[in-house]
Amino acid sequence: MQWCIMGLKIEDLDKIILVSDPKISPDSKKVVFVVTRISSKEDKYFSSLWIYDFEKDASYQLTDGPSDMAPSWSPSGRYLSFVRRREKKDGKPSVSELVILDMLFGGKQRVLLEREEGIARPQWSPDEREILFLSSKGEEEKDVKHIEEIPIWFNGEGFIYNKTTRIFVADAASGNYRELEIKDTGSVSYAKWSPRGGAIGYVSSPDRLKPYISDLHIYHLESGKDEKLTSGNMSIEDFDWSPSGTMIVIRGSDLSRGLAGHNRLWIIDIRSGEFTRLDIPDLDVSNSLNSDVRGPSSGEKIQWREKFIYFPLMTGNKVSLYKWSEDAGASKVLEGEMSVEDYSISGKTIALTAMSSVEPPELYIISSSNMKKVTYFNDSLLKEAKLKRPEKFVVTASDGEKIEAFILRPADFEEGKKYPAILYIHGGPATAYGESFMHEFHVLSNAGYVVIYSNPRGSTGYSERFRDIRGAYGTRDFMDLMEVLDYAVSNFPFIDQNRLGVAGGSYGGFMTNWVITHTDRFKAAVTQRSISNWVSFYGTSDIGYYFAEDQILGILGKRLWEEDSFQKLWDASPLKYIGNARTPTLILHSNEDYRCWLDQAIQLFTALKLKGVPVKLVIFPGENHDLSRSGKPKHRMERLKEILGWFNRYLQIP
Repeated sequence: MQWCIMGLKIEDLDKIILVSDPKISPDSKKVVFVVTRISSKEDKYFSSLWIYDFEKDASYQLTDGPSDMAPSWSPSGRYLSFVRRREKKDGKPSVSELVILDMLFGGKQRVLLEREEGIARPQWSPDEREILFLSSKGEEEKDVKHIEEIPIWFNGEGFIYNKTTRIFVADAASGNYRELEIKDTGSVSYAKWSPRGGAIGYVSSPDRLKPYISDLHIYHLESGKDEKLTSGNMSIEDFDWSPSGTMIVIRGSDLSRGLAGHNRLWIIDIRSGEFTRLDIPDLDVSNSLNSDVRGPSSGEKIQWREKFIYFPLMTGNKVSLYKWSEDAGASKVLEGEMSVEDYSISGKTIALTAMSSVEPPELYIISSSNMKKVTYFNDSLLKEAKLKRPEKFVVTASDGEKIEAFILRPADFEEGKKYPAILYIHGGPATAYGESFMHEFHVLSNAGYVVIYSNPRGSTGYSERFRDIRGAYGTRDFMDLMEVLDYAVSNFPFIDQNRLGVAGGSYGGFMTNWVITHTDRFKAAVTQRSISNWVSFYGTSDIGYYFAEDQILGILGKRLWEEDSFQKLWDASPLKYIGNARTPTLILHSNEDYRCWLDQAIQLFTALKLKGVPVKLVIFPGENHDLSRSGKPKHRMERLKEILGWFNRYLQIP
C-alpha cells in the first residue's frame, strides 16, 4: 500500500509536541508550563520548562531537561521549584531531584534534595520557608520477596507490597527534610498546605484491602494533632482549601453506585463538621477522555479562588471548565469543541491547556472573557497534515437511549469509493471518546480506514445511571456497540460492510474478546491489554480482587468463593465462549502490565491456537498497561505497525 499525502503517519509521533501543566505566577505576569518532545531515535521523552510572558506575548525555554516537570511557584513569585528525573549510569536506579530556580537572578538553579524513591506534587509553604512533597517509603527486595500484603504490585510502579507513599517537608534553604508523623499509616495520594501554613490537609487510604476507600485528614504542625474529617465511606481524589482556611472542598465519590459512581463535589465546614454536597449537573467531575498525546501533569483539578470553586466537568464528548458559588450555583466558564486539560487561576486570569480531536494540547489564556491561543508548537505539523475532523452522529438504541458516536473518514476520501472500517472500543469502561486528540486514529485514517468509535453504556460524561453497568458487562454495552455499527453501515454508504475490523484496549480489549466470541461479522480483530478470564483476573490484577467484585459481581466485598461468584465471573469471561471464535485475532500485551496481567493474553492465545483460529501474540518487554499512551516511543510505533499490518492483511488494503 502507499501512504497518502494528508493525514498522520506512524513516524509523525516524533513530531507531536506535548504541552501540559501550566502554572501562573503570583503576579499574573508569567506562566510556566511543561513541553515534552518524543524521540524514537533515542527512545525517550524529553521534558523541559517554558515560560509564557504576558507583557512580551511570547514564550521561551527556561530549563534544558532532559526530564523536568511539576513546576511550582513560591508565594512571592521569586522562586520556582520543579522535579527533575535524572538517569544514573552503570545500571543504578534513576533519581528524582527537587530543583529551585531563583527568578530574580536569571533562573539560577540549585538542587535542593534528591530521592531515588521519587518526588511528587511539590508545593511551597505560604511563608516560603518549606516545600512539602510526596514520596514512597520502603525498599523493594532485590532477590527473594517476602510478601505478606496485597496488592502485591501496581501498574507502572512494580512491586508495592512493602511500600507506602508518605508526606515529607523540606527546608527550602538547607534541603534538610523530614517525614510527617501523621496518624494514618496508609498511603497518601494528595496533600496541600492550609492558606496560613499552620496545617496540612491530606488524603490517604488506610486499608490496603480496600484501597478505593480514602479519608481526608488535617495535620496541625505545631501540636501534631491529626483530625480525620470523613468517615471511611468515600473515594476521595483531591481537595482544596477555602481562601479563609475554614472550609475544604473535596472531589470524590460516595460509592453509592460502587466504583461506577461519578466524582462529585462536597464542602466540609471545618468548624462545625457540616458536610454538604454541591448542586452540580449529574456528570463526572473529571477528565476521562481518551488521548495518546498527554504530557506530564501535577495540576490541581479543583481550585477555590475567592468565592468561586473551579472544576472540570465531562459534558458528553467534551471536557468543560465550570465554577460554583454559593450565590449562583454551577455555571460554565469555558465550554466548546475541546477538552480542557490543566488550568491555573490567578486573579481574573486563567491559563489552561486544551486539545481537540484535530489539535494536540496547546496553551491558552482567558482574560476579560476572551480566550487566546499563545503557543503554536504543533501548527506546522497540522498545516501539513490537513487532518479530517471526525463527524459526530447520535444513535437511538433499541431501548430508546441516545448513544453518541463518531466517524473519521479516510484521509484521502473519495466520493463513490468503498472503504474498510474499524470499530474501535474505548477502555475503562468509565472513559469516553470525543474532542481529544488520538494520533492512532489519524494514522488509521491515513492508511485508508474508516474509524468508527462511540460512547456506549458504561462510558462517563453522561448520567450516573448511563455509566453504571455493574453486573452487566457484555449485555447492553455490546448491544450499543453493534447498534452503532449497524447505523454507521446503513447511513454511511462508503463503508464496505464486508471488510470490517474491531479493536480495543483494556475494557475495550475485553469487549473485543467478547465480540469475537459472540459474532462473526468482523474479518479481523486486534485486542490489547485485555481481559479474557475474570476468574484469573480476580487474583492477578493489581485491582482485580475489588474491581471484579464491583464491576462483574456488582457488589464490593463479595468474594470469589461466595455463593455463585465463581460462576458469574466465568459466565462473563470471553474465554468461556471461545468455541464460537473464528475471527483472525492479533493480541498485543505488555509483560509488566499489572492491571491486566500477561496471563490474560496467554490464555486467549492458547485457546485460539487450539481452536485453529488465526492468531498472533505480540509481547512488549518492559512496558505496562499504558503502552499506547506513555510507552517507549519505539514500542509505541511498533505497536501501530502491528495493528496496521494485521488489518491490512485481513481487510485486504491494496
